[in-house]
Amino acid sequence: MQGMDRIYIGTAGWSIASHHADAFPGDGAHIERYARQLNAVEINSSFYRPHRRETYEKWARSVPEIFRFSVKIPKAITHEHRLKECEALLEKFLSEANGLGEKLGVLLVQLPPSLRFEPEIASKFFDELRSRSDTPIALEPRHASWFGPKPTAMLKDAKISRVAADPPPVPDATSPGGWNGLAYFRMHGSPRIYHSNYEPDRIETIAGNMKAANAESWCIFDNTAQFHALENALSLKSSMLK
Repeated sequence: MQGMDRIYIGTAGWSIASHHADAFPGDGAHIERYARQLNAVEINSSFYRPHRRETYEKWARSVPEIFRFSVKIPKAITHEHRLKECEALLEKFLSEANGLGEKLGVLLVQLPPSLRFEPEIASKFFDELRSRSDTPIALEPRHASWFGPKPTAMLKDAKISRVAADPPPVPDATSPGGWNGLAYFRMHGSPRIYHSNYEPDRIETIAGNMKAANAESWCIFDNTAQFHALENALSLKSSMLK
């Protein structure tokens, strides 16, 4: 990944479908083959269930030094507790995910569509998270109330990046927001979420947006249902290296 300083490209998970095998040659587990071609991955399984610290440590040992992981905060915190009274859950999650060591690149916080911006709750949660971790944070809110001046100012002050999502839940979600030290793009597939492929012209647009961010930039393809994510990630890598 020469020439990709501060650019991280990957997919949600590292499973390699059989028809992509030729693009990920060599021996080893899927994560090892994946990490020879792409330099980042998003761990979404942590949203649904915990992983032992030893599992994170094993994953970290399986990839090159330049490789980075984004880890999704558990739904118990974001969807069940809805950011409230979750200090013990945060402690447990971080004690596990910190097994990645320096290869822990981003903590991803995805909120449920029904979760409105409430200043006191949001500020307290992110203060709690920040007091426990200095890992960059990417927030993917999906309620329109998170896109006004007040939440944007709060995110900037807390050094939290707002995700640019496709398809966007609201128009302002098409571009990164909040803290400008990190640009995080999540491509879920559009028009059909998780299924649609990104054609070459869209890949070129994504590449341009990442370059224009002038910051550490991540792009994660989550359109995995029809196995398009890997090919899209490889195409974006090629476009960024031009």
